[in-house]
Amino acid sequence: MAGEKKLERSQREKIILRPHRPEKIASPEIKAEQVSATPEYAPENLKAGEAAPVAPRPITPAVSYQEQRAQAIDAILAEGLHEIFLKMDAPHQQAFKKRGEETVKKINALLDKTKVKANKIIALIKSWLKLIPGINRFFLEQEAKIKTDKIIRIKDTF
Repeated sequence: MAGEKKLERSQREKIILRPHRPEKIASPEIKAEQVSATPEYAPENLKAGEAAPVAPRPITPAVSYQEQRAQAIDAILAEGLHEIFLKMDAPHQQAFKKRGEETVKKINALLDKTKVKANKIIALIKSWLKLIPGINRFFLEQEAKIKTDKIIRIKDTF
């Protein structure tokens, strides 16, 4: 009896410890009619000196972390300024947009450094926001600090 219990126990352990094997999924059968034996561009079917056409590879846009971070910075800087931007006349809008893009590039470069200096980011944002005609300096200061805090928070994510 003791021998039978040991066998039963060892058999149970084998059953428990046996790795689970998923069932094999049958592959779909391909009919002979669907696939020709020699494709149109097989080496046997090509004329002398003719090369087989190369299928174009799909173009996948590779977006680097710097580009993603620049988009995030641009979104933060544009936050809450849509109405103000629309109230500006066309020449001011162009100058504001151009200066904003330059500011994004400079801030992105500052975030690449090991030690980020918030004062430099605040100064860049202030100089950009000063292009808004008739802006309140307290609003300017407050917006610059809020935007700088958000930008510094995204540094670790990218």
